[in-house]
Amino acid sequence: MPSKSFVAYYRVSTQRQGASGLGLDAQRQVVSRYLSERGQSAVGEFVEVETGKGANALDRRPELRKALELCKRSGATLLIAKLDRLARNVHFVSGLIETGVDFVAADMPNANKVMIQMHAVMCKRGLTTLLN
Repeated sequence: MPSKSFVAYYRVSTQRQGASGLGLDAQRQVVSRYLSERGQSAVGEFVEVETGKGANALDRRPELRKALELCKRSGATLLIAKLDRLARNVHFVSGLIETGVDFVAADMPNANKVMIQMHAVMCKRGLTTLLN
């Protein structure tokens, strides 16, 4: 059976977080552990320092667009450390699901698309503890 391939995407919201590297390092550790446990590696890695807020979030996130394009070209799955690093906006998450690119959050590896949408709703409402 062929190996599943992944494209890693890391995001922090502010320049300060990006400059410290702490948020990015923590995300890399989570993703690295996820891949290592499965004997996998990433075929690409994209880093973004940009807010996830707003209806046009994808317009302001060129690295995410590049990651999605690589996933489409290679048939890879987008891998993120935590769902909130992708987005907390339900509309945005739904739009990502509609792209046809599979994605997985390392902190919720067994979540299906419906669960991910529900998690996005709960994140928006501050109810993430229900899923954790």
